[in-house]
Amino acid sequence: MNKVIKSLTFLIALSSAVPAAAQTGNAEHGEYVLNMAGCVACHTVPKGGAFLAGGRELKTDFGSFFTPNITPDPETGIGSWTDEDFTRALREGKSPEGGHYYPTFPYTSYTRMTEQDILDLKAYLDTVPAVRNPVPDHDLPFPFGIRASMFGWKLLFFDDTPFAPDPSQSAAWNRGAYLVNGPGHCGECHTPRNILGVVDSDRPLAGNSNGPDGDAVPNITPGSGGIGDWSEDDIVSFLEIGITPDSDFVGGAMTDVVQESTSKLTADDLQAIATYLSSLPPIADAR
Repeated sequence: MNKVIKSLTFLIALSSAVPAAAQTGNAEHGEYVLNMAGCVACHTVPKGGAFLAGGRELKTDFGSFFTPNITPDPETGIGSWTDEDFTRALREGKSPEGGHYYPTFPYTSYTRMTEQDILDLKAYLDTVPAVRNPVPDHDLPFPFGIRASMFGWKLLFFDDTPFAPDPSQSAAWNRGAYLVNGPGHCGECHTPRNILGVVDSDRPLAGNSNGPDGDAVPNITPGSGGIGDWSEDDIVSFLEIGITPDSDFVGGAMTDVVQESTSKLTADDLQAIATYLSSLPPIADAR
């Protein structure tokens, strides 16, 4: 009997010592996550730029930012990054060396992505052709060029609360909330910001008078000046083919969003976004 007990004890100890299998990414689904997150529009220079090799200029009131190379090139891209490095970048806004990223990289929204979606995206990025493409340094006037200042900015303004489904809402509504507020990062452009570049949490998605390249970005709540007279089918059509209910076609930065992101989403995901946006409280146009 004692031998049996000892044997069982040994087996239990052995099984508890075996580490849990590491979570791995699925590259096939990662390509879809790439579309959800709109990576191509920012990380590929229009008209001839190599796929995801970075270098696109983003002009802001704080100066010009240049998007990084996210191909697997080990020197100028992310080829030397581990899954942990990539997750830290999206969740915490930190480089592998511990430096703080500027919030033009929308980690402030990506922090709400699930770990599986992040790992799937990394698995896909590992499969794309590696491109050697050193991108220019950001062109930022003093004091915005002091990257260490981002430590204080993040302490004051960065909310890394993970996405939590609302049990009182439908599965479609929760999926739409996740897509809009997480990988889709819609609020980064459609929400007004203060002089420190902080989004106004009291007016989410109410429009922005100073969006990408200084262009105004519309209100996408059901409030005045927003999409209150749009049906859910109207929203789906706009995201799918870029046409408004009055038969006008999308323009500006949203053209890239439709072409490289929303038009590639499934019908269910487009409907989920429409369900979520239609349910939002109306907020007066902030432009």
